[in-house]
Amino acid sequence: MEDLIGKLEERLKQPLPGRAAYGGMIPRMAKKKISFKFDEEPRKGAVLILLYPDAGLIKFPLIQRPVYEGVHSGQIALPGGRFEIADENLIQTALRETHEEIGVPSDQIEIIGQLSEFMVSASNHLVLPVVGYSRLKPSFLKDDFEVDEIIEAPLDHLLDAGRIKEKEIVTTYGYRLHSPYYDLEGKVVWGATAMMLSEFVQIINDL
Repeated sequence: MEDLIGKLEERLKQPLPGRAAYGGMIPRMAKKKISFKFDEEPRKGAVLILLYPDAGLIKFPLIQRPVYEGVHSGQIALPGGRFEIADENLIQTALRETHEEIGVPSDQIEIIGQLSEFMVSASNHLVLPVVGYSRLKPSFLKDDFEVDEIIEAPLDHLLDAGRIKEKEIVTTYGYRLHSPYYDLEGKVVWGATAMMLSEFVQIINDL
């Protein structure tokens, strides 16, 4: 793991693939294009890709959102959330939200770098994916209000192209999409999370 972390840290200092890495994971409308229009500027947010060792594997946590009246109801996501005024920067946002949602203290996480900012059009958020690692397997504790389930996904599974599949997905607002997704631990990881992870996959594959 230390070898991977060192290589990742150096690679993340270089130019990132950004949108060029998202193509294979972009959902497509079945009949018409979705158009999202907001009067206000996008809100800033951050998520964390947290690598950690577990029984000889490298894993990272995903969360399943609860079912609620909102655009991301029930979806699989990386831990994270909105920037708050008390946060010094978006890296601190990612660390704070990770602590709040899955119980991992920031002093157990070492930051490696960050991916490209990602515009989540459906909720009008500009999200920074942050990459970090823990030298030990964390003791997870979920926030029952924000998290239904914590999924511990092996990094090897994310890197396995055979786990990229496609299905029809009906969104919260009734849109029907033909969407690629990652099949991770029996969960359908699609949309913004899948596209952010696809950039991470490309970066690792370039090492």
